[in-house]
Amino acid sequence: MVKSILFGGKAGQGPNILTQLIGEALVKQGYYVFYSRDYQSLIRGGHNFNVLTFSRFPISSNESKVDLIVALDENTVKIHKKELKEKGEILTGDKDNIYFAGALFKIMCLEFSLLEQELKKLRNFDENLKSAKKGFSEEKRKIKINVPKLKNDRNFMNGSQGIAEGAIKSGLDIYYAYPMTPATPLMFELAPKQKDNNFIILELENEIAVINSALGSAMTGAKSMIGTSGGGFDLMTEAFSMAGMAEIPIVCYLASRPGPSTGIATYTGQGDLQLARHCGHGEFFRIVLAPGDVIESEELTSQAFYLSQKYKVPSIILSDKHLAESFYTFSEKANITHSEKSTKLMRYNSYEHNETGEAVEDSAGIIKGVERRQKVKKLVEKDAEKFSMYKIYGNKNSKNVILSYGSTKGAILDAIKEVDVKFIQILYIEPFPDIEKEMKNIKKILLVENSATGMLADVIMEKTGIKIEDKNKILRCDGRPFFYDELNKEIGKRLK
Repeated sequence: MVKSILFGGKAGQGPNILTQLIGEALVKQGYYVFYSRDYQSLIRGGHNFNVLTFSRFPISSNESKVDLIVALDENTVKIHKKELKEKGEILTGDKDNIYFAGALFKIMCLEFSLLEQELKKLRNFDENLKSAKKGFSEEKRKIKINVPKLKNDRNFMNGSQGIAEGAIKSGLDIYYAYPMTPATPLMFELAPKQKDNNFIILELENEIAVINSALGSAMTGAKSMIGTSGGGFDLMTEAFSMAGMAEIPIVCYLASRPGPSTGIATYTGQGDLQLARHCGHGEFFRIVLAPGDVIESEELTSQAFYLSQKYKVPSIILSDKHLAESFYTFSEKANITHSEKSTKLMRYNSYEHNETGEAVEDSAGIIKGVERRQKVKKLVEKDAEKFSMYKIYGNKNSKNVILSYGSTKGAILDAIKEVDVKFIQILYIEPFPDIEKEMKNIKKILLVENSATGMLADVIMEKTGIKIEDKNKILRCDGRPFFYDELNKEIGKRLK
């Protein structure tokens, strides 16, 4: 059983609260739940919608058609009616979001007491409870989506929460940021946890101030982290080069959205892959890690801190809007890699320097500095081998391969459940894993990416010499994530 519900309305009408209420309830019932958010860059008005998909079995993406539309305004019906399945239903009317929550609990045969528990987490409990009871009692439709309780214990979290957990468990001391979608949710997740976990959040006047302040904190031994999106990261790249030269451990959360320039600020994309790999001037090594779900967000954040602190190099956690703001169901626990603080006080110099930080200009001194940084690259490459630098799903003996990274993981996993294919998910972009052994006797290689050009193919060509033809790239560049049913059909066409 796979069911999908679309919640739509104007910004300010509460589609997010409604989606979260239903999602939390379904997770407590023991179901796998996934939901994604689609919203315009507006505080009020416009059109926002979320799609929630749930199942008895693992699900990590949405499908292109929905079983139910919950319309908080008439515009939602006009826009999404074409996405309704043949026997789908629409809930609409001049009602608030909490009223519809009560109606949905009735439709899904859920105990009202479960909704009452969820409402206690919100403000205006008495008013909300009254509205929910009214929706529950007045719902008379014959449509039923029966969701009996299952004996499963699951958790519900988005990618931003995963990054936050990984940072806190890694001993974060200070997080600097200037608001920029879709990195801002991480700041919201971290802010209320400062006192209990002994770290500080500072929002500064711009991105240049953010990274320079973080470098100053890191020089004193503080575990420092920054967060931004592509346009903000552009402003940070000169100071990022200093981190490479001065050997300063810093962790950067780079949450991608479509560009160039402002692009489409509240949508998703993977167009910053090469920015992460090549940002800054000169030659210096940086770590680039790309999680594909909430558990990996937590684990790779801890690995970013571990490797950065141990080898005194900058590291980047490369995510995107879809992963940052979508909610996933999971039951496993993340494996956290703990790191020691880099507390050695010394002179930090943006100039070429020796081991103690003193500037050098002689040929021998310059060569030693270059060789020291290149040696660190080799050490990181060796140490990273103890982690899962890539993962394999599907038929491990298949002669068909799909390559991808990041948030496309969920749709790919859902799309290949009955397809003869081996999916190789790349977790480490820099250093790049040895995947050549997985590519022997392969007939067809496909690439799936939320971009216009398929930049991972360029990385694979550079690192392995394996070329992926343009005709075998499955790309989406409209700011929306892949739907698993559409992706399934596209994979099937390319494998013929």
